[in-house]
Amino acid sequence: MQRDEHGDRRARAGGADAAPDPMTGRLLDGRYRIGSRIARGGMASVYEATDLRLDRTVAVKVMHPGLGDDNEFAERFVREARAAARLSHPNVVAVYDQGDDEGTVFLAMELIPGHTLRDVIRKESPMSPAKALAVMEPVLSALAAAHRAGLVHRDVKPENVLIADDGRVKVADFGLAKAVSTDTQHTATGGVLIGTVSYLAPELVISGRADARADVYAAGVVLFELLTGTKPHEGETPIQVAYKHVHEDVPPPSTFEPGLPAYVDALVARATARDRELRPADAAVLLHQVHRVSHALAEGVLDDADLTADLTPLRMQVEAVEAPGPDDTAPEPFDSREFATLTAPIRTVSEPAPTPPRPAPPRPPAPKAEPPGRRRSRKGLVLLIVALLLLVAGGAGAWWFLDGRYTSTPGVLGMTQKAAERELEAAGLDPKAGDPAYSETVEAGRVVSTDPDPGSKVLDGGTVTITLSLGKERYDVPVLKDLTEDEAQDALTTGHLGFGTTTEKWSDTVAAGIVISSSPKAGTTLRPDAPVDLVVSKGPKPVKLQDWVGKDADDAKEWLKDKGLKGKVSKEEYSDDVDEGDVISMDPPAGTTVHRGDTVSFVVSKGPELVEVPSVRGQGVAAATETLENLGFNVETHDAPGSLGLGFVFSQSPGGGEMVRPGSTISLSLI
Repeated sequence: MQRDEHGDRRARAGGADAAPDPMTGRLLDGRYRIGSRIARGGMASVYEATDLRLDRTVAVKVMHPGLGDDNEFAERFVREARAAARLSHPNVVAVYDQGDDEGTVFLAMELIPGHTLRDVIRKESPMSPAKALAVMEPVLSALAAAHRAGLVHRDVKPENVLIADDGRVKVADFGLAKAVSTDTQHTATGGVLIGTVSYLAPELVISGRADARADVYAAGVVLFELLTGTKPHEGETPIQVAYKHVHEDVPPPSTFEPGLPAYVDALVARATARDRELRPADAAVLLHQVHRVSHALAEGVLDDADLTADLTPLRMQVEAVEAPGPDDTAPEPFDSREFATLTAPIRTVSEPAPTPPRPAPPRPPAPKAEPPGRRRSRKGLVLLIVALLLLVAGGAGAWWFLDGRYTSTPGVLGMTQKAAERELEAAGLDPKAGDPAYSETVEAGRVVSTDPDPGSKVLDGGTVTITLSLGKERYDVPVLKDLTEDEAQDALTTGHLGFGTTTEKWSDTVAAGIVISSSPKAGTTLRPDAPVDLVVSKGPKPVKLQDWVGKDADDAKEWLKDKGLKGKVSKEEYSDDVDEGDVISMDPPAGTTVHRGDTVSFVVSKGPELVEVPSVRGQGVAAATETLENLGFNVETHDAPGSLGLGFVFSQSPGGGEMVRPGSTISLSLI
């Protein structure tokens, strides 16, 4: 499932009043039936769709309305299809088709149900080095395939790494990739930076030029994030973050997670070297280095000096050996060419231009002249002194302009504000309090950074801005119980926390769609964007009706009551087959699924309909028999004990006035 930069989950309706997406239900190019939107990015939205021609589910990326009118955007969109379609690799999201339906430019791609690496980072980072490298291996394999094909992704980030429900890892969105050309590598958008600023290589920030090593840098940043759970460079604005990518090295992951092997730090340093000449040439080389580190981890190696030295960028090794001491801050005022330029006029003075000869005037006797060699020696000495004086003066001037009028910013990190201000004022600088910032490592109220950085040159009397720490950035999980799912997600966003997953659960007490609980629970303190999972009610659990026909109606009503249902007798009927008080029929019938609060109606038997037996005592047998048979009774006769043969009814059974079923037999005793 594709998502945008912020890891948006599958799009949900914003409630009953939310405006329907105009794309949903539309048929693109007579082939793709657009379904629900599953992601939205800065340039396009992604929908789940059905390919009617091949009868399969795909993901369709549709450029936002209006952008298709911009030829530059449209051409880049088309390049995405052509570039990604050239890649056939199990770890690359496949691109099936590209088209333009009356100005709606779209791509048809492989649909990956699942989540993104951003979700994994939120839930599982910091990771162990072995697990982080295992996650990166398929990503680097996909990038290596692209680099072999002459393509640069240019937007490697966790949001573009999809993890299917079956565990497959896929790199998505080669929309910013372009074929590498040997004669030009300018930005694909005429100088506009493409890519997410947290993962931009320094050369992309400076010149917009990119090759495979820009992807290597971004992959190194993703690895850093897996190992530490945080991004290496943070800032209040994208420009501040981009500035740090250019001017600051990615810190060793072990500064955030102590105990990581030095060769893991070295691997990250090599991949994220600011000088791209020090990085691996492409993702295939970095993948080889990842395999070496993974092997060392699997062997349980805690320290491998040779592997660490091999991975550490060469320039960092040289700087570690040749770095000047803390007091050696003055640059060399001249190099050899500057010195030659400075002394050239001096050499001209020592060789004056010749003058025309003229007759020497008569002069009085003079003391014995000094030998010519001595005069030349003195003149050369004077010129040498002048040259040295000029050199010293020039050096002093250069020192003053290049270093003498500057002061090194004192290191005040970790100090209280007052202590830091005293230190800066003692150095002749003007301290100024800037906006405070959160810090994972510096306690609240102490200096987390300065501008300029410690050790940087600043003019005497210049201003140094102090940034005080607000402490660790943490937020409490709000009370989400009794909110709708959408309201709970909004509350998490407002509270700087992330939405994790939703689990639905039956509840007899909480209405459907309402949050039952959250994990972590309300009041738990978390890092920003930490995921919070929700348990949402599906309402009461449905009940499957038992068969109560032929059974006691009172028992049936008691069972329904225990299940939260209502039972009522809608009708009572005579029945020759069902005993009185038992159920003749029920509505809904047995086997039907009903919900809590529903009503089940019963037709209950009154038993068979009874008829009163008339008294026929004293009647002649013929008349008595006729009376009873006309009422539907059967008649049988027998002589009473001591019968006289008169043919009159002496007694009957059942007796007169008794209630019996129609068709019952009446026995007559004759006298």
